[in-house]
Amino acid sequence: MTDTLLLVLKLSVVALIFGVGLGSTATDLAYLWRRPRQLARSLAAMYLVVPLVILLLAKLLPMTAAVRTAVLVLAVSAGAPLLPKRLMNLGREGYVFSLVVTSSLVAIVAVPLWVEIIAAAFGRDAQVDPLRLAALIAKAFLGPLLLGMGARRLIGPSSERLSERLLALAGIVLAVAAVALVLLHGHLIVEAGLRPVVGLLSMTVIALTVGHLMGGPDARDRTALAVSCATRHVGVAVLTASAVPGPKTAAFVIAYVLTAAIACTGYLRWRRASAGVAPPA
Repeated sequence: MTDTLLLVLKLSVVALIFGVGLGSTATDLAYLWRRPRQLARSLAAMYLVVPLVILLLAKLLPMTAAVRTAVLVLAVSAGAPLLPKRLMNLGREGYVFSLVVTSSLVAIVAVPLWVEIIAAAFGRDAQVDPLRLAALIAKAFLGPLLLGMGARRLIGPSSERLSERLLALAGIVLAVAAVALVLLHGHLIVEAGLRPVVGLLSMTVIALTVGHLMGGPDARDRTALAVSCATRHVGVAVLTASAVPGPKTAAFVIAYVLTAAIACTGYLRWRRASAGVAPPA
């Protein structure tokens, strides 16, 4: 059952990435590339500052092996979440699409590098083959993205509407599979006690803070980057977790996703009240 749910999760991620490509143009993709300072700031928040802080947290706080492995997986699973249509309500459309696509491509190289660093710092808790992981990420992201962008050329104007429907459907499937995985292995989270939940919530708050502080002067982009940092990259996390034997890592990863959703909801309400940034529809 666990293997089936993980397969559904991975397939829904592939569908989401295809939908992103279907709704993206070359102009969308190049938005951040034409703004090197904003690009560097966004990627530094996601791939450098947040992972370093989370790794320090994992090093200092007492955790079980399963919880620590999940934390390490989440630490390296940088990248914008696969919810571009909802994130558009938080920032400029070009910024959001460019962030989603660029961070997914960077993950192919950055995540395996982080895995090597983790292996040196934590030993057996992070034994994942970086080359295999790079191949998994490239296969799951680069291929569907290029296919989606190619399909956009063939389909024409209706590709926008098709992209929205595909993103919505794949997002629902991803959410249902994630909840089912938590229900199936919820006893692992209960057995771990309150401390892991507090640790996961602390990770979310830290990531939100980093993204908020490094998001730049525009309130919408700052909010979008904060949410992107906190939710990490669901697709990368699922793929990384699936490379670790046993269901424990995947269960705690999904638990973080639910914890992050709660924390981000509170953050978005605060942003709406203090800065007039509308929450996602």
